[in-house]
Amino acid sequence: MKHLGRLAALTGLLVSLWLVWHDNPIAVLGALRAAGAGLLLAALAHVLPMIANACDWRSLIRGPRRPGFWRMMQLVWVRESVNSMLPVARVGGEVVGFRMLRRWGVRPAMAVGSIIVDMQLTVISQLLFTMVGIGFLFAHAHSDTLRLAGQLAWGVVVMTPALVLFALVQHASPFERITRILNRMTSGKLAALVGQSAQIDKTIRLIWRRRAVVLRYLFFWQPLQCFLTSLEIWLALYFLGAPVTLVEAVVIESLIQAISSAAFFVPGGLGVQEGGFILIGGALGLDPSLCLALAGARRIRDLLIFVPGLIAWQFSESSKREIEPQQKPQPVARAPLSGQGAAGEINRR
Repeated sequence: MKHLGRLAALTGLLVSLWLVWHDNPIAVLGALRAAGAGLLLAALAHVLPMIANACDWRSLIRGPRRPGFWRMMQLVWVRESVNSMLPVARVGGEVVGFRMLRRWGVRPAMAVGSIIVDMQLTVISQLLFTMVGIGFLFAHAHSDTLRLAGQLAWGVVVMTPALVLFALVQHASPFERITRILNRMTSGKLAALVGQSAQIDKTIRLIWRRRAVVLRYLFFWQPLQCFLTSLEIWLALYFLGAPVTLVEAVVIESLIQAISSAAFFVPGGLGVQEGGFILIGGALGLDPSLCLALAGARRIRDLLIFVPGLIAWQFSESSKREIEPQQKPQPVARAPLSGQGAAGEINRR
């Protein structure tokens, strides 16, 4: 899997370079140069949706060891960085997030449950977000736009039953059932995990029963996060000299997220993201060179935010490895009983 991810990344990089070379590299670089420091501002605007993500994820966690806001910001930062930049098929960030939550004292069942419910609610909101973008394309349709909108709509149709099935499975104690089956296959060697798996299933159901939290997540935090992410597109296009409306920026962001999610196996969406910007931007009347410059602006965000996130994660892991040996309890040596001390011990007994 690791080698497959690297191959996908290399292929995507070659596709990206080919797209720029095939179009007009001078025009693309000229647009990026003209935008200047404005693209830095557009990239740093990604901190805003990260704040919303930290708040909505934190609302799913309960217990005395619930992380504070700044720790959740660190968690979101590292998770996005790992998922976006490494060949981990968009799940490595969740594994790293679980390790960080456990390190901060969150119970295993609550850590796993919050991650799973957060992923599911994010997919639901992204599906709704994509449907908004498709609806806009249909409303402003010409032949090429209709073709693209139709293809994306079919993707939504295919994904919806799988999402519904996943939602139903969450209420059927899947972790406990799978662990029991594995326990029987291993002649009882996983018996200790059965209870933990049952606790995870129970935690997931309890999170879903907190309807106010779930509804606030779906209809406030996630739309706010989508809007703030679209603000990056709006700012980047403004500084690139092709201002669009906020509605058009939302459409571009919603559809580029759908395309990037479909190509989850490509690290950073290399090649896929550039091609997606050309397709979606072209449907909205943007020049291909401008679309590639917009994709380049998105890469600036990766360099400014996600690469430092990977470095911060590595520092966190290395400091943990240094601390762990010091936390191990040292065995207490007991002196052998002899002479009068031994006799006194026997008398006391």
